[in-house]
Amino acid sequence: MKAVFAFLWLLRLLPMRAIGALAWLIGSLAWLLARERRRVGMINLRLCFPEMERDERKRLVKNNFRYMIRLALEYGVAWWSSPERLRRLVTIKNLHYVTDLREKGEDVILFYPHFVGFEMCCYALNQSLPLVSVYSQQKNDVLDAQIYKGRQRFNNVYIVSRQEGLRSIIKAMRKEHTPFLYLPDQDFGPRDSIFVPFFGTDAATIPGLSRISKLARAHVVPAIARRIGDRFELEFYPPWDNYPTDDVEADTRRMNAFLEERIREIPDQYFWLHKRFKTRPTGQPRFY
Repeated sequence: MKAVFAFLWLLRLLPMRAIGALAWLIGSLAWLLARERRRVGMINLRLCFPEMERDERKRLVKNNFRYMIRLALEYGVAWWSSPERLRRLVTIKNLHYVTDLREKGEDVILFYPHFVGFEMCCYALNQSLPLVSVYSQQKNDVLDAQIYKGRQRFNNVYIVSRQEGLRSIIKAMRKEHTPFLYLPDQDFGPRDSIFVPFFGTDAATIPGLSRISKLARAHVVPAIARRIGDRFELEFYPPWDNYPTDDVEADTRRMNAFLEERIREIPDQYFWLHKRFKTRPTGQPRFY
């Protein structure tokens, strides 16, 4: 693992375009060799875009492999490049939706879905905005230590362990009205999940966005990280009105519906290689 980190440290010295060219080659090879992960991506797209031609789904998944490899290769840039370089790489749009609320003494949850630009944009954002982040310990101790250290490189983040629970998250949010960076759009298993449609297919979804916003009396501001060529764009959207409601399921469906709209804009940049539909309602067959 230390050799991998050394490689990433050296790779960060290259121009972004050169890193992208290397990622294109490795990603194309991964598409050919990672049969199981390729199958997962194709199943996800078939479920979410049944009207799409198979050749188009193959093209999207192949591009997704390249984007995911590029995300991995650019960790060296995120961890060790200068803060100035990160700021130059990321254009932040409409941050005032967050800062206006903080200035009023309001708390904010950033709904931050898994698009391929989410890491780089997060590091750029954290230079100017404190964040609360939930952290899951990695199985490899060396990797765990590096990821944890990387998250704290700007000394501007409150890291809460996934095992600590909601009280620790809300306590960290209320300290200086620090926004909570929340990524609830993956399948975390049946525990604490509810089934709501995602592109028309029932998906086990954590309803935490609704529940935490109610408990913390916090506004939800969506933030979408996009890759644009060799650069990135982080766009904030207006705070959601009438959210949360007393209907947790409807709130969670609203979250998924918003995400679906953003995915349709950049379909090859979402995390399609994740088994989003792994957990099934009782009696329904498995997809993977």
